[in-house]
Amino acid sequence: MNNITTHISGTFTRIIAATCIAAMIFSCKNDMKTIATFNIDENTPAETAREFEMLYSDSGRVLIKLQAESLRRFANDNPYIEFPEGIKLYFFDSLMNVKAALSAEYGISWEKTKIMEVKTNVVVNDFEKDETINTEHLIWDQHDRRIYSDVFVKRTGPDGVIYGDGFDADERFKSFTLRNPRGVFTINESKSPEK
Repeated sequence: MNNITTHISGTFTRIIAATCIAAMIFSCKNDMKTIATFNIDENTPAETAREFEMLYSDSGRVLIKLQAESLRRFANDNPYIEFPEGIKLYFFDSLMNVKAALSAEYGISWEKTKIMEVKTNVVVNDFEKDETINTEHLIWDQHDRRIYSDVFVKRTGPDGVIYGDGFDADERFKSFTLRNPRGVFTINESKSPEK
């Protein structure tokens, strides 16, 4: 008798569980009007990441390493990636030595236009030339392969400190033009040979 009661009780429990699951499944309808009423904020990131690192390469050669404490990707009509806690970029030569580095407290990269902007306490170190550039806003146009700024710039190097109202450069900083330059220059004059 005890065995029969246990068997009936177990079967009854399974029937109730199956009924509840079936009721839940059939009560869930994909009513598009109801779904449309949910307000999905376009400022909600589609993807997020912490302690992010990415390598950019060309023909198997690593050119740039990007590091960020956090990353947020937004997939709206004008998709972009935001680095709200700052960004660091390291530029490598053919032997994988760091030849330049960039850091900023904020960064944003627009996916369609291939434009990256960095803002607030922007520092560019060119280790090959022993130069440092400080500014508050820098734009990297990856399509045109140029880097520029339209705000105050300080350039420090072996020849002194130069200030300007922006600059234009190629993305490797080989050609660099400072707008409205002013500052303290050190000029090394070579002595003419004695006759």
